[in-house]
Amino acid sequence: MNKLLTILGSTATGKTKLATHLAYELGGEIISADSRQVYQNLDIGTGKDISEYKVQNTPIPYHLIDICTINEEYNVFRFQEDFHKAYSNIKENKSTAILCGGTGLYLQAVLDNYKLYPIPKNEALHLQLEEKSHEELIDEFKKISPLHNSTDITDKQRTIKALEIALYCIENKITPEFFPPLDSIIFGISLEREQIKKNITVRLHERLQNGMVEEVEQLIIKGISIEKLKFLGLEYKYLAQYLINELSYQEMVEKLNIAIHQFAKRQMTWFRRMEKQGHHIHWIDGNWSMEKKINFVKKLLE
Repeated sequence: MNKLLTILGSTATGKTKLATHLAYELGGEIISADSRQVYQNLDIGTGKDISEYKVQNTPIPYHLIDICTINEEYNVFRFQEDFHKAYSNIKENKSTAILCGGTGLYLQAVLDNYKLYPIPKNEALHLQLEEKSHEELIDEFKKISPLHNSTDITDKQRTIKALEIALYCIENKITPEFFPPLDSIIFGISLEREQIKKNITVRLHERLQNGMVEEVEQLIIKGISIEKLKFLGLEYKYLAQYLINELSYQEMVEKLNIAIHQFAKRQMTWFRRMEKQGHHIHWIDGNWSMEKKINFVKKLLE
């Protein structure tokens, strides 16, 4: 199948399980869109759940998991490049590509289909653009750059970012590059907020019982700094604080649980914004049976 399938949703909604079962049914390979699962040795805390990449004893091929060390810098620019390499390989294999994850920035960077540039900050320019109306910014952008993607100008902040990139490319004589167009159909898994909170809490306690504290202890023993662990956020931040006695165990669990709930809420806010910017998401009830979820997807692919 030529379409890219995208499976998104907040944490603890069952994205990976649906993606692997779809891959099994459709002969697919999964491309992970998770900003922390790219790192080696971040296993329990990031919820890699590699055991889920097998359905009916059949291994499901996956990409962009465990591809760099913790001390490497990984960002959205690298993700774009790595995604397109993986996507090309999957098409060469004549398999179905399934993009699955909850990192909104990574998902949108791919689905918006234009190459990002790691441009340096220019506070003076940013302030100057902020003073203009959205309509003025759109006019200025259209004068200096062809509109390849209508989502560039859907709101003022995106238009400012698009202008900053265009002006940087002009100043540095860079020809903007665009990735090959993607034909993607997007599915999102939805659950009631209270159900997500319950799933998060149950999963957190399971991970703590299954060695998440020991995982972070081993990272510290291997020389990963406390600052780096805090930078990785959520589980690694709060467990690091616990292990250096900044938090008691109970404080760590309570604060981490709340932080993951807040993270899930931010994810859904991002996906709703994607919809407003023109990405059509077909929402799937997370409480449906796996068979019903798969049939729902298959029907839309017909």
